Order: sequence, then C-alpha cells, then structure tokens
Amino acid sequence: MSNLSNPIFHDEAKAREWLEARVWPNGPVCPHCGTVDQATLMKGKTTRAGLYQCNSCREPFTVTVGTLYERSKVPLHKWLAVTHLMMALKKGMSALQISRMIGLSYKTTWFLCHRIRESLRADYMLPPIGGSNKVVEADETYIGGKAKNRAHREPAHKQAVLSLVEREGHVRSFHIANVTATTLRPIIAKNVQMASMLMTDESTVYPSIGKDFANHGAVNHSANEYARLGGFIHINTAENFFSIVKRGIVGSFHHVSEAHLHRYMLEFDYRYNTRDMTDAERFTASVSGIVGKRLTYRRTGEAREF
Repeated sequence: MSNLSNPIFHDEAKAREWLEARVWPNGPVCPHCGTVDQATLMKGKTTRAGLYQCNSCREPFTVTVGTLYERSKVPLHKWLAVTHLMMALKKGMSALQISRMIGLSYKTTWFLCHRIRESLRADYMLPPIGGSNKVVEADETYIGGKAKNRAHREPAHKQAVLSLVEREGHVRSFHIANVTATTLRPIIAKNVQMASMLMTDESTVYPSIGKDFANHGAVNHSANEYARLGGFIHINTAENFFSIVKRGIVGSFHHVSEAHLHRYMLEFDYRYNTRDMTDAERFTASVSGIVGKRLTYRRTGEAREF
C-alpha cells in the first residue's frame, strides 16, 4: 500500500511500529551505548508509547532518538505522510500544497520539508560515480527568473548548478558560485572516477578538466550539434535531468531561494537516483537517511560541502 490511505499516515501507533521495523530490523538499538536487542519496553500507565530502557546502560530511548524526528512536536504519522508526498511526485510538491493536505501550518511544513531533504544526503557519502568503460556527463544550468518577468527588465539574478550524471546510473548536483575551471575541477575530481569517459558541451572550462580523464568528448551546442559518433558523444542525459528540475521549480515550487537551492537539488537527485523504484519503495528507502540527521532551524541556511 503506497497511497495516503495507509494507516501509518493516520495512526501514531502504526507509524511507530512501521518505523521501528525499518530502523531496528534486528531489534531495538540503544542510541546511547549501541547495544542491540537488549532493551525492555516500558509499559507503565504514565509511560509514553514506544519507550524502551536499555538493559546495559539503563538509559531510556525511543525509535526517534538520534534521528531526524527527535524532540519534534509534529506527530510521527504526519512526518511520514509529508515524506511520502515528497517522494511520490516526480517534480516535487510545494510546502504550501502539502500543508493543505496534511493539516499543518505552512511554516511547520516548510521546515519539515527542508529537514527531510537534508536526510537525503546519504548518496554523497558513496564512492565517486563512473569508472572504467563508463560515461559521465557534466553540464551546468542556471536557476532563476527571466528578465522579461521583472518590473524594470533588469538582468535576472540566477544561480548556477552543476550536475554530474552517469549514464544509466546516478546523478549528483551542486549549487556553485560560478562556472569556472577553478570551481568545477575539485568537484568533478572528487565525485567522478578518473577512469571514466567525460562528456561535456563546448564550454571553455572543460578541456583542461577533461585531460584528467580516460577520454573527453564534447558537443558544440552553439553550432546546433547535440550528438555525434553515432550518438555516443552527447550530454542529453544531463539535459533531460535539468528539464525535470526546471519543470519542478517552475510548476511546483515557483521560486527557490539561493540559501536552500542545494537542498532542493538533493530532493531532485534522490528521486532521479531511485527512478526504478515504486513510490512505496522510494519512500521506504528514504527513511533510512533519518539517523544522525538533525537539522535545526538555525542551520537551515547553511550550505553543504561537496
């Protein structure tokens, strides 16, 4: 069952049981000492539901301690419902629309959404993408309004985003200060294996970077060239990913601030990287990232390192 009629989105006890089964597949894990399956469920009349006591260190804990949901006053079943909606829609859903559907204030929903996006950072701890005989496409785009939509037609202030897409694999996106070789080189070097074949457009920042890889192919978009060598050299995969991002921002979010762009890209990256999963599988997999991810309101403006 993957729609909003699922009991875990309406019943707190069902939500807690569902989360325990996924965070603790081998039994309760004490967040204080790390002991596994050596805890007693407390059943006192005044004891809150789901409270355990570790038999080793004697400290009390619940399944939310040490996770994204710790000390949250928002019911667990609403957390799960918000996560499900974010994972189910290909182009995302705005916090305002989610707040209407879930019954939370807009400010609360906005903060929940950013905390959930922060929990999706797990992919960036994985090894570099690509490898021998694999192709990685690198391309950049600009996020922001159009000058024709501005009152005085002054140039729109746009934000640059770099995406690295492995063909038939994963994508990693980064909000960058500018599109220069000095900015892009360390990001690409850290996130793409040097044995990969790098595909780019004709931008002058890429030739020097491409020399570090097994091969470097480039297409000349300014000359209306979009593929060559039988369609092998192209960056259409990256362009297709950007089309999803642009449709999501224009159609769902309408505006994305510079301070939070990197988290919105985490959301788009995660849905793309789990595109072969069903909505239910994607939702379940996303919950694995809640452990050790406590984004406080004070830290919502902090940027993520690449």
